[in-house]
Amino acid sequence: MRKEKLQELKKYIEELKVVAQIKEAKSSFITSIPYTFKLNNGAYIKREQILKNNNDGSAVIVIPLTIDNEILMVVEPRVFTAKTVSVSFPSGYLEEGESPYEAALRELKEETGYIPKYIKLLDSFYQDEGCSKAFNHIFIAFNCTCKSTQSLDEGEIIRYMTFNLKELDKLEQMGYLNSANSKLALAKGREYLRKKMR
Repeated sequence: MRKEKLQELKKYIEELKVVAQIKEAKSSFITSIPYTFKLNNGAYIKREQILKNNNDGSAVIVIPLTIDNEILMVVEPRVFTAKTVSVSFPSGYLEEGESPYEAALRELKEETGYIPKYIKLLDSFYQDEGCSKAFNHIFIAFNCTCKSTQSLDEGEIIRYMTFNLKELDKLEQMGYLNSANSKLALAKGREYLRKKMR
């Protein structure tokens, strides 16, 4: 990994790592709704559906390639991970009435200020089909350029930086690229990334 990239990442990790936690009285984001389902064979099963901010939690994950063929990644607090900070692809929840395509463009711009020349849907998948309707979409965004500053939601703290494909592999080995969504996106996008980075 390039020495300057590792130094920049370490600076962000130090800045964003958790140093204390305070347990809140109740959740304002996660809701669980219990159901009983009757199956065609006459059996009944009980399940709970998780809602996130009163929505099903469907999301987008964006693999942004800059015009210099670098991969744009975000560094942010992921407070329940072992390191409390993760490196991941820009991502976020679909808003009411928003298409996955629109959400991908919005999340990329909000989290990084970058705009792509064009984007392509790579795959879609259920996040946790045992307790959620969340259906996630992986996009790859080509020829991204920085057009504005970040426009983060309240409570979001995100830094961003670029890496090459070998460096992403190293980040995964180091345990910083650790979310299932980012790992799946990297696996799905690897063919495109190799072609662009030759």
